[in-house]
Amino acid sequence: MNAESERMPEPGDPPMIRRRWHVSLIWLVPAVAALIGMSMLARAWLSVGPEISVTFRTANGLQAGKTLVKFKEVTVGMVSEITLDEDGSHVVATISLDKKAENLTRADTRFWVVRPRIGTHGVSGVDTLLSGAYIGVDGGSSIVTSKRFTGLEAPPAVSGDTPGRSFVLHTDDLGSLDIGSPVYYRRVQVGRVTSSRLDEDGRRVRLQIFIDAPHDRFVTSNTRFWNASGVDVSLGADGFRLKTQSIATIVSGGIAFATPEHNPGDPISENARYVLASDQASAMAPPDGPAQYIRLCFEQPLQGLSIGAPVLFSGVNLGKVVSMTLDYDEVKRRFLTMVGIQIYPERLGRVLKKLQRPDADPQRQIAGFLSDMVAHGLRAQARSGNLLTGQLYVSIEYVPNAPKVAFDESARPLTLPTASGGLDHIQERIASIVGKIDRLPIEAIGKKLGRIVDKIDGLPFGSIGENLDTALKDMNGTLLVLDRALRQLDDQVLPETVKTLRDAQRTLDTADGMLAEDAPLRHDLTQTLREAQRAARSLRVLTDFLGRYPESLLRGRRDEHVDVPPSPAPDMPREPERN
Repeated sequence: MNAESERMPEPGDPPMIRRRWHVSLIWLVPAVAALIGMSMLARAWLSVGPEISVTFRTANGLQAGKTLVKFKEVTVGMVSEITLDEDGSHVVATISLDKKAENLTRADTRFWVVRPRIGTHGVSGVDTLLSGAYIGVDGGSSIVTSKRFTGLEAPPAVSGDTPGRSFVLHTDDLGSLDIGSPVYYRRVQVGRVTSSRLDEDGRRVRLQIFIDAPHDRFVTSNTRFWNASGVDVSLGADGFRLKTQSIATIVSGGIAFATPEHNPGDPISENARYVLASDQASAMAPPDGPAQYIRLCFEQPLQGLSIGAPVLFSGVNLGKVVSMTLDYDEVKRRFLTMVGIQIYPERLGRVLKKLQRPDADPQRQIAGFLSDMVAHGLRAQARSGNLLTGQLYVSIEYVPNAPKVAFDESARPLTLPTASGGLDHIQERIASIVGKIDRLPIEAIGKKLGRIVDKIDGLPFGSIGENLDTALKDMNGTLLVLDRALRQLDDQVLPETVKTLRDAQRTLDTADGMLAEDAPLRHDLTQTLREAQRAARSLRVLTDFLGRYPESLLRGRRDEHVDVPPSPAPDMPREPERN
């Protein structure tokens, strides 16, 4: 530092002027830009929501940075990254949600890819053909939140906020039912099938259905469900019947339900369990109660009897055939057909109360009254249910004069004695007739026929001739009647025919006169042909002259020109002279 700068001001020195810093306006532009950038960063930081990952089988239609996430058609996020999981069997889509979509992280929230789909229930996702696929969201209601989800491969049948209740149905097989199949009440669609899976033991199928509010109040404790898929065709005494819930059930299947009017039942809670019947008749029938297994032993083959064939008792369907096996009797050295049937005693109704005995064991009760009925002739028979198809059914009836057989009440399962059916009796009769025919004395019959012929030779043919003459006289009378008819035809029809032929003859004569040699028409035609011949001859002479003297067209004809002799004309037929 120099001395002048360190010198203190003294009295008499001129006052020192201090410099001030002035800010230029050009610095306002970066300052404003910095403020805007900071506000945008703060807004983006405040609007950033949670980040979740959803697992899908494939990434079909998904693109990082482009695929949107929509909830009720409102964009709530975007796919930021797509990677494979650890074992490479699935893809993991990382989704950045908006700040306002934090409630979509509940554990029961569902995600799926919305893309064009064509199925039996219609076409969906058509708008994605132009806008591209996106991820749909169905919000959950769980209190627990999560950041990892498993995406659905198909859109859910029912959204989480749809009013209504779910119920569970159990059936032996799925049939034509599928997710989205309609549920009907009085032929009005009130719900749909939401899921299907096998039970843990694999013996039955569990269906989850959803009934929309307020129709869910029609489901009570006594409601019956049945499979309404396809077409129900029946032919009975009252004619031909065809039933179906709708055209949709024929293609994609459906379920219907109803409640008996005499027993409406009580209100039921959600997820109540029901049994899905095969048809409406079996669904609305009274409860069957516990089934009883009984074994039948038939000595004859039962071609036409199949599993599921009905078991009838006095016209009442008591059960069905559940098994058929072969057995061998070493004593009789014959093969036996063992048939297992299931009967439902509750189908007897009030009659069952009269037959029951005071015993707590149902098997003993069944064995007790079966023993009494077998003693009075109760037997099982295989009868023909349809002569065209040859189908058989099992009939339990009383057989008159049935031989007595032993019945073991302690056997398990119970074995009901059998008897030959009506078809067997017919076959036995046919076999008996064939045997009788084989035993006929054919030679003796031939000798008797020879004797009959000899007797015919000795018949009085004279009387036979008289009878034949009488028949010919009767025939002659018939011919007289026919002759009168022909005469009437000759008197009325033939004159008109002759008159018509005469008129036709006159018309032909007139046409022939017009074409005769002395007819005026022919003379005029001949004259016209001659005039045309003369014109053609003159034209030929002119043509020959011009061919020799073409300058005559300009100079005219001269005297030295020699006339061209006319060409000879073809002979024309001369007109005959008229007298």
